[in-house]
Amino acid sequence: MAKRRKGRAVNGIVLLDKPLEISSNKALQQVRGIYFAQKAGHTGALDPLATGMLPICLGEGTKFSQFLLDTDKTYIVTAKLGVRTTTSDADGEVVSTKPVDVTDADILIAVDKFRGKSKQIPSMYSALKYQGQPLYKYAREGIEVPREARDIEVFRLEVLRIDGDEIDMELHVSKGTYIRTIVDDLGELLGCGAHVSMLRRVSVGSYPRDKMVTIEQLEEKLQQAKTEGVAPSTYLDELLLPMETALEGMPKVEVDDASVVYLRHGNPVQASGAPLDGLVQVFTEQGEFLGVGYINDDGLVAPKRIIVPAAEE
Repeated sequence: MAKRRKGRAVNGIVLLDKPLEISSNKALQQVRGIYFAQKAGHTGALDPLATGMLPICLGEGTKFSQFLLDTDKTYIVTAKLGVRTTTSDADGEVVSTKPVDVTDADILIAVDKFRGKSKQIPSMYSALKYQGQPLYKYAREGIEVPREARDIEVFRLEVLRIDGDEIDMELHVSKGTYIRTIVDDLGELLGCGAHVSMLRRVSVGSYPRDKMVTIEQLEEKLQQAKTEGVAPSTYLDELLLPMETALEGMPKVEVDDASVVYLRHGNPVQASGAPLDGLVQVFTEQGEFLGVGYINDDGLVAPKRIIVPAAEE
């Protein structure tokens, strides 16, 4: 007999506003504890130095976290000129200090070189893996390993403020783009070095910034429920976004009631409005979200990530 999971079967996505100086995993565990959720996962870690939007998937929502990992993101960053560090942020050791002798015009010309498509070599302090180990583990041991340049795109880069040795920028970038690497490269281009002194992620995909909630706000909702003697879900669950919001832009199809059972048992089914290939969001005729399927060689919708009803877990 399968061991029953501790916690409740709550499904959805919390747009957490991650605070400063805690890891994404610690933030995840705090949210999971507040919701008393059976399962939880985040969608792309933020460094302890960074704050901002960290979508946390609860329950069956964890099946769709990969789709948020693959989406574009927007950041606001402060670049501190004149100081280069080992990690390209304020947590690293100082590598070099140089005078900042650049004009606003110099900065604007240099910044323009980072717009559009380019190749970027990931930082040694990233979580990318080499031979099964994260790069940052090698970096902490003073070992540098080969890294392949990756295709990235900066869709939008706005300079918000230039004040002496500080530059504030907002960047809308493709998946896998390291802002600290852009800042480090900008410092080298300007000849004075630079590092990230503040980093905030303000959006993931098209999720609205005003839907973010803090851990303190979640704790207040939990306390309110306890004070009123009602289930915590009364106030907490109204903050959850539907699981399918992780799949923006993916085509949608409907399957009839008879097909739902077949799909949940791993069988491909026919669906109205199905495209010729690729991934699709699957819904019942009543509008219930079933999960993600793919179009197989026979033109049928085959299951890829299907939600398991609580009674069947």
